[in-house]
Amino acid sequence: MTSKETIKTALVAGTAVAAVARTGSAAVDEALETLKTYDWGADREALKPIDEAIVAAQGNAAALKPLEKALVSALASGISRSAQDYVCRKLRVVGTAQSVEALSALLPAEETSHIARYALERIPDEKAAEAMRDALPTVSSKLKPGMIGSLGTRRDGKSVKIFSRLLADSDIQVATAAAQSLGLIGTSAAARELSKFAQKAPANMKLPVADACMACAEQLLADGKKPEAVALYNQLKGDEQPSHVKAAAVKGILTAATKR
Repeated sequence: MTSKETIKTALVAGTAVAAVARTGSAAVDEALETLKTYDWGADREALKPIDEAIVAAQGNAAALKPLEKALVSALASGISRSAQDYVCRKLRVVGTAQSVEALSALLPAEETSHIARYALERIPDEKAAEAMRDALPTVSSKLKPGMIGSLGTRRDGKSVKIFSRLLADSDIQVATAAAQSLGLIGTSAAARELSKFAQKAPANMKLPVADACMACAEQLLADGKKPEAVALYNQLKGDEQPSHVKAAAVKGILTAATKR
């Protein structure tokens, strides 16, 4: 790095530090106080200092930690539904393990479950996935597909056995979500469960399972597990499959053949 580049980097870093310092100002404290009474129709500008603080502190874990702590405290203090929505959106960006407990408390209620799981879905800590796995048996059937989908998006390997049991759920939306998420997880274990269920799937689950198998095969191929991907593709090119599934399976086999 040249001396000019070094100076430029130092100036940028200095600007960032100054910006982060400002985020701990009275303006942020005032915005956090406003959050306690914030509701639908209130002036969104009043919360802007929090937004700016989060942007300024990106990449600075030490600066983000107190902001996250303040948001978690607000979430646990009985704020309005509108304020909860705002906080969950922020925690989706800055949330860590310290946010999980407060977010988990929102999972059972229909009016807050979705915003809470959207935040948990993005928190990389294993505790976030564990919270959703633990909540899954306790939430209503209406909420289960979304919870399953979030765990699938995370490619949560520990959910494979859970989802394999849900493939036979009497609620078609729950069963379909389980199949889709196994496809997204796309591991060898997920492939085995999908392949096994495909052989006995009822009529209303045959297409969802075929689609899930296709997604799983694509993920296996992307992960370098060509033999397992090809095995799934071969299963999907049988005469009992819809024409578009068979065509996609043949295309997948040809694609696999070109991969080293």
